[in-house]
Amino acid sequence: MKMSLAQRVLLFWMFALIFLIMLVLKLDSKINWNWFLIFLPVWTFDTILILMLIVKMLGRCKPDFDPRDGEQSLKRRLWYLTALLLKLAFCVTLCSRLERLVEMWVSVVCVPLWVLLVGALVELGHSVFHYRRD
Repeated sequence: MKMSLAQRVLLFWMFALIFLIMLVLKLDSKINWNWFLIFLPVWTFDTILILMLIVKMLGRCKPDFDPRDGEQSLKRRLWYLTALLLKLAFCVTLCSRLERLVEMWVSVVCVPLWVLLVGALVELGHSVFHYRRD
């Protein structure tokens, strides 16, 4: 499952456009769909990304795998998988709150998003200020 950069960008923009169109129609009360259906393009795109990450991580289990910088890339892929799962958790709690399935504060709904943002800041700081010890 190898996608070029142009294909990944096109896929992202296609799902983002579908999501934004559905969101605007929902907010304008043109459609009375469930919030979970409105977020379906977001979850579809995230599912594709999760499957691609899992395939790449399972590719390390091949017997002819050459572990050049293997541990670092595995840690990075695990972080990407965790970030995607946190984003999905935020979307699910947000939809549950919007559909009034559960009554919770908005600050509780945003906890996965805040954890994701703090993790992204740590990752950014690590990649910017990391130096190699030789």
